[in-house]
Amino acid sequence: MRNTKMLVTMLPIAFCLMLFSACTKNNQKTSQLSIRMTDAPFDAQEVNVEIKEVRVNFASDTLSWVSLPTNAKVYNLLGLQNGVDTLLATGSIPTGTVQQLRLVLGINNSIKINNITYPLSVASADESGLKIKVSKELKASLEKILIDFDANLSIIQTGNGTYKLKPVIKLK
Repeated sequence: MRNTKMLVTMLPIAFCLMLFSACTKNNQKTSQLSIRMTDAPFDAQEVNVEIKEVRVNFASDTLSWVSLPTNAKVYNLLGLQNGVDTLLATGSIPTGTVQQLRLVLGINNSIKINNITYPLSVASADESGLKIKVSKELKASLEKILIDFDANLSIIQTGNGTYKLKPVIKLK
């Protein structure tokens, strides 16, 4: 009889604990993360970079990449100067610490100088993506990462008249 009373008393407590535990696991917070881009001044008519995809990574391993809905297109970096920026990607993601960003670039990259357009080659960014170390903890419901793409430091003219893009990026 004593065991029955104890069981009757403990059963509702155990049920409440299980219910509370189940509710807290499903109540994971999310942040609306937006990735924006701007540029510093550069002496050219256009610097065009094709961005195909934006990914974020929450861990130090390479398997934790999440693709954000991306405004994939060719961006003229020189149109993003003097306080002007543009939205590259935005999406709802779990709160946590973003370790890295990855910009997957396309092949339609160019620079226009003196009314002549030259191809702008990018080493492996169209395959694996341009990785950017971030280490930003997402706490609020709305978070923003601003990528400051410095075209002036990123464009390299080679001796044979071709141009290469070696991105120099700061986060704000």
